[in-house]
Amino acid sequence: MPTGQVAIVGGGIAGLSAAYELTKAGVPHILIEKRPRLGGVIETRSWEGCVLECGPDSFISQKPEAVALIKELGMESEIIGSNDKERATFIQRHGRLMKLPEGTTMFVPTKAGPMLASPIVGWGTKIKMGLELLKQPVTMPDRSVADFVIDHFGQETLDYLAEPLLSGVYGGDPRKLSMASVMPRFVEMERTQGSLARALMKAKAPVPQGGAPAPLFRTLKRGLGSLVEKLAGYANVVQGSVDSLQQRPDGGYRLKVGESWIEADAVILACPAWAAAELLGGIDGTLARGLEQTPYSSSAVVTLVYKASEFDGVRAGTGFLIPKVERQKLMACTFVGTKFKDRVPDDKLTLRCFFGGAGNEAVLADSDEGLVASAGHELNRIIGLKTKPIYTSVSRWSKAMAQYTVGHAARLKEIQARCAAIPGLHLAGNAYTGIGIPDCIRMGREASKKIAAAR
Repeated sequence: MPTGQVAIVGGGIAGLSAAYELTKAGVPHILIEKRPRLGGVIETRSWEGCVLECGPDSFISQKPEAVALIKELGMESEIIGSNDKERATFIQRHGRLMKLPEGTTMFVPTKAGPMLASPIVGWGTKIKMGLELLKQPVTMPDRSVADFVIDHFGQETLDYLAEPLLSGVYGGDPRKLSMASVMPRFVEMERTQGSLARALMKAKAPVPQGGAPAPLFRTLKRGLGSLVEKLAGYANVVQGSVDSLQQRPDGGYRLKVGESWIEADAVILACPAWAAAELLGGIDGTLARGLEQTPYSSSAVVTLVYKASEFDGVRAGTGFLIPKVERQKLMACTFVGTKFKDRVPDDKLTLRCFFGGAGNEAVLADSDEGLVASAGHELNRIIGLKTKPIYTSVSRWSKAMAQYTVGHAARLKEIQARCAAIPGLHLAGNAYTGIGIPDCIRMGREASKKIAAAR
């Protein structure tokens, strides 16, 4: 019973991007979202002039897909960049906040002077960093981030640089994350040049037009939620949960949503891998089991707004990270107004506090009041903040961040092969070839382009 219609399961940024691409191509679709709102982990709120992001607050400039989509939507004038001139990241060491040395790219030092002068690692590690410059090219099988970092720079670098920085991005455990899937650029440097520090020192950043470097991060003036609102105008949305996905004899699909059945010629599963696995068990059990092998971490974001005139804590640059070896509950904290100008009025100051991550999900069981209290306690301990916030907000993201563990590339290859063998079935989302907003946009649009091209 061909219908010409495509069903998209999941109304996050991947599903919305897929819906936009189908609409642009003139292909009818239905987007099914079980939550009462669209956007997935992207949610923007506002309070007395403060732009408050409940999930991600930006996307990396290096990947072009998000900016390209925003321009297509006529929203280019709303793009703003991070305030990199004042960017400074601090890491806790022995209970004190220490500034990440200038020239540090993730965990790789590219300037000797700042690293030698920094107390963030000891002299034994600094000597190992120097010896890393002598490393020769080598090809290794997939291994964990922890094994990779220790091999190049030692245990202390893992504990006080790599682990906190990666936890802030992936919410993952470096002992389990795949280096080849999480940071393929560094693996390629190891394969072709040996020393990461030497490779980065030799690399020359392209000179941008106008002479000004691109900001590290970009976002939208009114928050990323404004992108969701714009994309929602291109989506034919049905609210409900997909309880069953069946393949018809003619190769099409039937989806049960509540008491109704929706017919579709093709399906884009733009939902978490674990949710896709639940739907695909009756179509391809091997594919479903492969999808189940992608673990997810959970997190919570606690937003605190203060009167600027009463804020009595240390203003730690754009924010600070707490390494697991010193962590209680708080993983990281961002000073919103420093990272992005005009996000916070002059008379206020906003902090975003992060909890959870791999192995620490139990904290999500705390009440909102408990999480706010934990944030206040740790901010007092770390930056001496005693004043109380005038506004608080708590957002929980259960099983939201896919973890690319060792062997991810091999598992993904099998998943992609089995998916390709099932006519009209497509996967998109942060479980596959990238966790960021640009990656999810790319995957959603690519899935729709394949469907449109097959017509």
